[in-house]
Amino acid sequence: MEFRIEVLTLAVADVDRAVRFYTSQVGFGLDVDYGPHDGFRVVQLTPPGSAASVQLGVGLTGAAPGSARDNYLVVADIEAAHGELAGRGVPVSELRHKKSADWQGDFAPGVDPDRRDYASFFGFADPDGNTWVVQERGYPAR
Repeated sequence: MEFRIEVLTLAVADVDRAVRFYTSQVGFGLDVDYGPHDGFRVVQLTPPGSAASVQLGVGLTGAAPGSARDNYLVVADIEAAHGELAGRGVPVSELRHKKSADWQGDFAPGVDPDRRDYASFFGFADPDGNTWVVQERGYPAR
C-alpha cells in the first residue's frame, strides 16, 4: 500500500493576499479557486514540478493563521531558486549548509561546497508567517 502526501493545508488570514503571494511571488500554479458562499472557499496551489499541492481558504481548518512551520520545498539548484525568489520580492533568508558530513545540527553560511544532496538550505515565510525551508537535492554536476 502506498501513502502519498497530495495536499497540505495552510491557515491564512487573508486568502486573496496569500493567493497573490504564492502565485505571483513564489510561482505556484493556481489549480482551484472555489467558493460557493462566504463561509467556504478552497484554493489549491501547486509548486512547479510537484506532485503535492497546498490548499488554503475559508472553512478548511481550525488552525491559527501562520501556524504551519518548516514545510519543505526541494530544488535542484539552490542558488538559482534563492535568486529567483529574492528577485520576485520574497523575503528569503541567507543560504546555509550543514557544517560537516557527520552533521550535528549546526550550519555554516553559504552553499555546501560539495553540493551534497540535502545539505544546502534557505527559508522564507508567507505574509501570515507560515514558514518554508528550501533544500537542494540533485544538483547537476557541471
